[in-house]
Amino acid sequence: MLLAIDVGNTQTVVGLYEPNGPGREMLDHWRLATRSDATSDELALIIGQLLATVDMDIAADITGVAISSGVPALTFELRAMCERYLDIEPVILGAGVKTGMPVLYDNPREVGADRIANAVGAYDLYGGPTIVVDFGTATTFDVISENGEYMGGAIFPGIEISMEALFGRAAALRRVELTEPRSVIGRTTAESIQSGAIYGYSAMVDGMCERIQEELGDATIISTGGLASLIGPNTDSIEREEPWLTLHGLRLIWEKNQRER
Repeated sequence: MLLAIDVGNTQTVVGLYEPNGPGREMLDHWRLATRSDATSDELALIIGQLLATVDMDIAADITGVAISSGVPALTFELRAMCERYLDIEPVILGAGVKTGMPVLYDNPREVGADRIANAVGAYDLYGGPTIVVDFGTATTFDVISENGEYMGGAIFPGIEISMEALFGRAAALRRVELTEPRSVIGRTTAESIQSGAIYGYSAMVDGMCERIQEELGDATIISTGGLASLIGPNTDSIEREEPWLTLHGLRLIWEKNQRER
């Protein structure tokens, strides 16, 4: 079995795959809060407990691990976990890992691992040109050309970061549940904040996608990330939601690196 692990600054997503199974579908998945101080032993315990819920054993059943990580301390600990508990070398997306996708950034090493995994997964599912909008700690836009090249994109503060900044700097405003209000015109302070967060970000996404397509041409626009299901339906531009896109890309990259070893 293959574990695909996407470590974000806020959440970590884990997917379980049978690489050679019918359709290579994901068998199960888990979403965890990211703890940057977690040790390799703690990670092994947590992942082992998750696998036990589907009658899997971390040492006996896991034969491959693919990782994208934006938290260097956890990258180190996950590698140590694989070496100690699994006796395998993980595929950690970064320099030297074959992705099959040319990166047209001025400095390809600057592109986050999750953004490359998203691009690989999106091109496999939809071809190109494609725009991926990822609603994570940051809201990112990743652009894939018709020929399957990673062209670049845009990075914007995520919704939750923006909300925290608002509440931290405006003493009179209190925290509210991030949910869709009754209408765009809020009739309470809470609804006004919700309207700004939900509809304001939706309008930003539409505006950015329009500007990108002015340079790129018409493209398939898909969303992923923890808040995609909240924002996507309120946009005019997003056509598909792929909640496990990063894991799908990781699986493809892992398979490519197995074939070329």
